[in-house]
Formats: sequence, structure tokens, C-alpha cells
Amino acid sequence: MDLCLPELEKELSAEIIGRKIYYFTEIGSTNDEAFMLGKEGAPEGTVVLADSQVKGKGRLERIWHSPPQVNIYTSIILRPDCLPVDASRITIMGGLAVAEIIENICPGKTRIKWPNDVLLSGKKVCGILAQMQSHGDKIDFVVVGIGINVNMNVEELPLEIKSVATSIFAQTGELFSRQDILISLYKNISKWYKTLLTGGFDMIKEKWLTMAALIGGYVCVSFSDEVINGKAVGIDQQGALILSRPGGEIVKILAGDASILKEN
Repeated sequence: MDLCLPELEKELSAEIIGRKIYYFTEIGSTNDEAFMLGKEGAPEGTVVLADSQVKGKGRLERIWHSPPQVNIYTSIILRPDCLPVDASRITIMGGLAVAEIIENICPGKTRIKWPNDVLLSGKKVCGILAQMQSHGDKIDFVVVGIGINVNMNVEELPLEIKSVATSIFAQTGELFSRQDILISLYKNISKWYKTLLTGGFDMIKEKWLTMAALIGGYVCVSFSDEVINGKAVGIDQQGALILSRPGGEIVKILAGDASILKEN
């Protein structure tokens, strides 16, 4: 096993993220555990980390396949002083932080797919699931769950997932230390979270757009019982996807599944 909790906490002692880490060899879902800890008052930056999940969660109640000892499964508790309407900025911030780490390993292959995926060579290598508890206009906490396919053999995945998923190992043919990636990841999230808290979302958005997979293309976004097509032209200050529709109509979408119909 390449995870060493004391070393992780030592490396992260000066960071916002990772001063306190709850580690599990196996867990149902890191997000569920972190959400419970958040309700119990766990401080900002508390991390839940697992070697495997038996009930890994993706968006829209999808299953996140979580085999043991090969990938990263972690959830982070944040307590931002912002309105609930701005909470989706945290997903944008998290996607950028993850994408930069993966781009350092696989230069030129990493893109961010709105709202919460990171792609390698067009296939999903990371998913992010943010869940919030709030009261009125105040956020109690946000749990940011991150799953990164690191050393997984994608040939062992179910057929329907194998065609759309990848791993860092699949792209490079090399095995990587999850410990090293985690340290870099938590430090990078700490950096960008500080930027977010000090009013730097414009900087985050600008950098995010340089790595965005959908922007400039014609996309299809499905949510609830509705499907909207249009040209993706950017994101707004809440992280909503901005679509330009035929006739010049501008539509902003905060949540949904987006896919590219054609490149610009």
C-alpha cells in the first residue's frame, strides 16, 4: 500500500486541507462519511480518505466504481463564507485544482468537462461531487468528493464504462504514487480555495476556461425532463454554463449532463 497517513498529515500541516484525515481501508462512500462529520461540526479542511468504496457516488445517484488500492477516493469538508447560490463555484474551483495536477502528469491531454468531470484524451479520469448543507442564506458546509482513476486497469471495468473511462496508468503505461498525487492535490485545492475566499473567482474562471472541453462547441445539456441545445460560450459568476441558442437567446444552466454535438 502506498498511502501513509502520518506522512500525509505532516506534509499538509500548514495547509487548509488535510490537517485532519480520517482514513478507511474500505468505506461505503467518502462523501457520506464526510457529510456526517460535517453535521457533527468537523472543522474546515477535514478530509475523508479511503482505499476502496463499496457505495461510491457520482452525480445523479450514479455509481462510482471504486476498486481497492489503485485509485484516489477522498472527500473534503469546506465551510465557505458565501451564499448558497455561489456554492457551485466550489465545483469549478475543485475541477481546476484536480485538472492542473493531472495535467502535470499528462501534459496536453487534460480537459475539464462542465460541470464536474476531468478528462484525459477525451475520456473520464476524475469525477467531482459537491454536496451542501445550508440554512437560509448561510452555508453550513460543503463536502467536495473527488475520485481519480490513478493506477486502475480499465480493461477490468464493465463494458459500458470502459468505453468512456480511463486512468492515468492507461494513458501513460506507468504506475504512480497515490500519496504523491494526494499531497499535490490537497495543496493545490488549498491554494485555489484561498483564492476563491479572497474574491478571486474571476482568476479561477479564466484559468478554468483555458482547460474547458465544451466551450466553443455546440452541446446538448439534459436535466430533469428537458434537453437544451446550443453553443457553449462560457460560464457565469456562479459557474453556470452559458449557452447561445438559435435566434440569439442566452440560456444559463447551473446543473445538467452536457455532451458535445460538434466542435466549433
